[in-house]
Formats: sequence, structure tokens, C-alpha cells
Amino acid sequence: MSERGDIKNLSDALEKGYGLIYSEVLGWIDMGHALGNDIKDTLDKIQKGEMSGQPYYSVSYAQSMKHYSSGACYGASSRWQIKRGRPLHERHSIALAMMMATARRFEGDVQGWPFSWFRDSGFSAEDLVSDLLGFYRAVRPMDYFSHLKIVSKEKALRRWDHYGAVGKYKNTTFQPMLFPDPDVEANKHAKPYLSTLPAFMKTIQPFNNFKNGTVIPGKTSLHAEFNWSMSDQWNKDHACDFTK
Repeated sequence: MSERGDIKNLSDALEKGYGLIYSEVLGWIDMGHALGNDIKDTLDKIQKGEMSGQPYYSVSYAQSMKHYSSGACYGASSRWQIKRGRPLHERHSIALAMMMATARRFEGDVQGWPFSWFRDSGFSAEDLVSDLLGFYRAVRPMDYFSHLKIVSKEKALRRWDHYGAVGKYKNTTFQPMLFPDPDVEANKHAKPYLSTLPAFMKTIQPFNNFKNGTVIPGKTSLHAEFNWSMSDQWNKDHACDFTK
């Protein structure tokens, strides 16, 4: 759940690997979602599967969250069977499809009880587009931020104060939701709206040919773990890893 205090300048967010920034191209970006480590891990698993010598191999992908004050971990994971012999471009397409399917399930479920009473983050405007940015940062590394028109922390804060918390704006798509600059007179009564992705974030299509046996998708599973002792050490050390 993003909060006002999470807003950072780009340099600070890149250094820390987390935080909330605003882009005039993608809208709000959650840098934790945009790291791409989940995709790197998935592609490593696919690479190992390709080297296994087995006709099919299993690959898992998961997303999770930790709520420190309640001592809970919650996540969603998918496990797919993949036929060995996939070229690199198809591996990327499969990883994208796994991420999209799991992310939609995860965000959809955290909208409901028991999570809705302490967080408003399910399908928050920045979640899915940040996941997609993380995918491209992992698969096709480049300096994306120089193309995304990142605003200063001060300007991002003014957007937050004008429109309110980003979590109250829901976006079930991977398209950007833009929040017009309130400092521009013509935008005084403007509302957030869905925009289009830049061309460099539309070059890979999610895999969708599930009829020929190349990929056999499994169900997306939901997971929960609770720190019943409310141990601070558990909160610090527990990884909430649901990929196993």
C-alpha cells in the first residue's frame, strides 16, 4: 500500500530500490514492483529447465506482500509446465504471461477481506504498470527512466495532495493511469485517465497459444502465512517466498 511518505526523487528511489515516483508517461510507479527481480528469477528457472534434458519442465512464479503490523504474509503463485526447446523470444513471452496472470489474481484477491480493512492497494493505479516496467527492465535492460519524464519529488507530492492517495484509484489493466499536473490552470478540475503504453513497452506479447501443448498452465494458488507470535524477528527475516 503506497503512502505519501513513500514518494521520492528518482535518484533516491533508484539507490534504495523502493519508493514511489511519478512519470508523465506511466503515471505513478512503485519502484518495488518495478525492480524486475521476479522476472529474472523466472527466466533463470526457464533456462535451467531448458538444460534439464527432460521433455517438459516446471516453472513457478509468485507475488507476495508482507503486512508488518498484523504479522501476515499473503501471496499468489502459478506453476506451469513448459515443453523444452523454447527459443529466447518465446521464453520472454511465457514469463510475461505468467506475470500478468498471477499479478491480476494477486491484486484482485487483496481487494477482499481480510486485506481490505487495512490496505487499499488491490489494483492500485500504479501496481500493474509497475510490474510491466519491471518485466522490461529485466528482459531488455536500458535506461527507461530517461524516456519516462519523471517529475521531481516536490511535483509528485503536489499531485498526491491534489488527487489524494493513489490506492483509491483502481486500474485493472497494464495501461498507465495519468494524473494531470494540478499546477496547470486548465487541469484544475481534471481527473485521472487511462493512457497508452510507450512503444518500447509493447514489443513483447504475452504467450497465449495454450492449445498445442507447448505450455500447460496450472492454476494460480493463493497463500497466507501468519506470525502468530508477532515476533519482530519474524517480520524482519521472513521472506514470504511462495515460489517453492
